Amino acid sequence: MLWKTIDTDEKAAANLVECLGVSKVVAELLVQRDITTTEAAEEFLRPRLAQLDNPFAMTNLEAAVERIEQAIEGKESVVVFGDYDVDGVTSTVQLVSMLRTLDLEPRYSVPRRMDEGYGLSRNAIDRVFGGEIPQLFIALDCGTNAHEPIAYLRELGIDVIIVDHHQTKTQAPADCIFVNPHVNDSEDAPWRDLCTAGLVFKLLHGLLKHRREAEDPRVEGIQLKDYLDLVAMGTVADLVPLHGENRILSWFGLRHLRANGRIGIRALAEISGIDSGQEMASSDISFKIAPRINASGRLADASLPINLLLHEDYSECQKMAKQLDLMNKERQGIERSIAKLAEERAATEFADEPGIVLFGDDWHPGVVGIVASRVSRRFHKPCVILGSEGDEAKGSGRSVASVNLVEVFQRCAHLLGHWGGHPMAAGVSLKAADVSAFKQCYLESLKKLYPAGLPEPSLLISTWLDYADLGERLLEELDRLHPFGQGNSEPVFGLRGIVLDEAPQTFGEGNFRFRMPASPGARRGIAGIAWRLGTAPEAGEKVDMAIRFSWNYWRDSRNPQATLVDWKPSE
Repeated sequence: MLWKTIDTDEKAAANLVECLGVSKVVAELLVQRDITTTEAAEEFLRPRLAQLDNPFAMTNLEAAVERIEQAIEGKESVVVFGDYDVDGVTSTVQLVSMLRTLDLEPRYSVPRRMDEGYGLSRNAIDRVFGGEIPQLFIALDCGTNAHEPIAYLRELGIDVIIVDHHQTKTQAPADCIFVNPHVNDSEDAPWRDLCTAGLVFKLLHGLLKHRREAEDPRVEGIQLKDYLDLVAMGTVADLVPLHGENRILSWFGLRHLRANGRIGIRALAEISGIDSGQEMASSDISFKIAPRINASGRLADASLPINLLLHEDYSECQKMAKQLDLMNKERQGIERSIAKLAEERAATEFADEPGIVLFGDDWHPGVVGIVASRVSRRFHKPCVILGSEGDEAKGSGRSVASVNLVEVFQRCAHLLGHWGGHPMAAGVSLKAADVSAFKQCYLESLKKLYPAGLPEPSLLISTWLDYADLGERLLEELDRLHPFGQGNSEPVFGLRGIVLDEAPQTFGEGNFRFRMPASPGARRGIAGIAWRLGTAPEAGEKVDMAIRFSWNYWRDSRNPQATLVDWKPSE
């Protein structure tokens, strides 16, 4: 892998050091994020909820609020329909919670993945209604491309609100109230990159503004910030860029998560191995909480995590959290067996191709997205993994930097049934008989879109450190840049000439633990860990390391830990 040090405007960094009193490392990291002025740095380092824009500046949001108010005043029958991932689940929980406070008891549901597939469909609508036709239908995190289901709802005389952030394949849906900044609003709108959980938060903000203006006594005790834990979960898990309003919402949301105020989240954190006293990081969402929520939607019915997050009895929440944990373990076992075979096939069948398409007639469609991520990372190629469901192939694609999956899928749309998502991640379904033709179209499309080939995989080094720089002071400074994620990547630091005193201890598949050498005056060196790196440096060998540096929490204590991203012999 090619290591590249990120170019930094040293003059701009020095100015931030002088004006803000931050360290040189933090100043460099800010400049690398195009934060070069004192004002922009102050906003980034000290987010404020007051920086959020007026919710009614978003296209159609006020119309959506007014239609929901009509439902509240008329005590109408309402159905809330979310997606089955973390963004859809947390969006649904937010809206249902607020409507319950306002004396509505909406029915809620998500698609049953194995029976109804992705998003809004006529089958899902009929199941949810069960013969009881509502007056208002609100779709969250889906619906942008559901033209036929929306038409079906309107034929039944139902008003429809769509709140979504996915991109359109053709045109925006008609005959409904459509809230989607990616479709409706300008590219420089500060709310454009919000996931649906963020959009629903804005919807609730607008609803509260209207209700307070109407002097509705039911909203007197409502604190909008109490919904921020759900927003942070959806925002981090959905891999939207963590800048602008996303950064503000996730920054405050993580602090509400740490407070463990929501009983369902407390139970989920406990079963996930998150100590009650530890600070919550974006990685805890990505690697502990989100997989357990997603496991339900992948293998069963994602109504379970919605029920968990809405419930107020801790013992019942513990039972539901244990169910999710068991599902996640089942998901991990299925995933490991598929991933092993997929990696073997990818290495042989697609060695000279720009992308990967793999289909297994006994692969579970609910876990193939995770497998696609793993295969894509290993081979640095955009990857589609498909499982079988009757005569259909269903699965997910994951991409690499600079390759837009939406563009690729659009060129193959004539072979696809349902598909949609983001440039980096998308879901897809097609007839199993068309998999071979799709594979050929997919590879040809990549070659046409990227005639020079995909770029060589590279690792961006944020800055090079002296080993003595690693310590608690640096970590406390890095805490100010959290949360890390899409658009605000966790920095990778370079270290030169590191010599391990002891050989690393291997475990699992390509994983190993090690301990850095002790600094002068220190009793022990910093603990390190490496995931799926394969080979480890030998004791006594002088090597350069690329690491991430973070806190490791264990039994109510925290210690610095280096995560080894890559290494090579020192020159």
